[in-house]
Amino acid sequence: MTLQVAGFLEHSTVNGIGLRSVLFVSGCNHACPDCQNEAMQDQCYGESIAISTLYTRIMKNKPIIDGITFSGGEPFDQCNVLAKLAKLLKEEGLNIWCYTGYTYELLQASPKYHSLLELIDVLVDGPYIKALANPNLEYRGSSNQHIYALKYGKIVECLDDMFLL
Repeated sequence: MTLQVAGFLEHSTVNGIGLRSVLFVSGCNHACPDCQNEAMQDQCYGESIAISTLYTRIMKNKPIIDGITFSGGEPFDQCNVLAKLAKLLKEEGLNIWCYTGYTYELLQASPKYHSLLELIDVLVDGPYIKALANPNLEYRGSSNQHIYALKYGKIVECLDDMFLL
């Protein structure tokens, strides 16, 4: 099984709490105006990489990282394969953050997204909307986006107020 990958950061402190590896997937149909990753909207952008190769690469960082962040592109457009990687990483004790242009409500209402949603610890949802941009928001770009702590795909807590600068 392979994922279409737009990029990978070994270490980051701006894509979630703690030191994290970040996997950017390719493909996104949201086409948000002023998208910061516009090139990654193309489903063919980047390269096709086996999840076993990605797992090995991430696990080399495990001694120093707190978790992995999935971004894009749109992670939920490759949710079934990404869920297989997420399951392996969760078994190793890594926490998972995921950025999506979909809303939590849409993801919850559609069973095709549940395989990945149920493995995510923190979800940052919603499209970026330039008119709602706010530089005082940490880990998100516009005020319509929310940060949710999840357990088995259900919201445990909304963390929006925790991440105000």
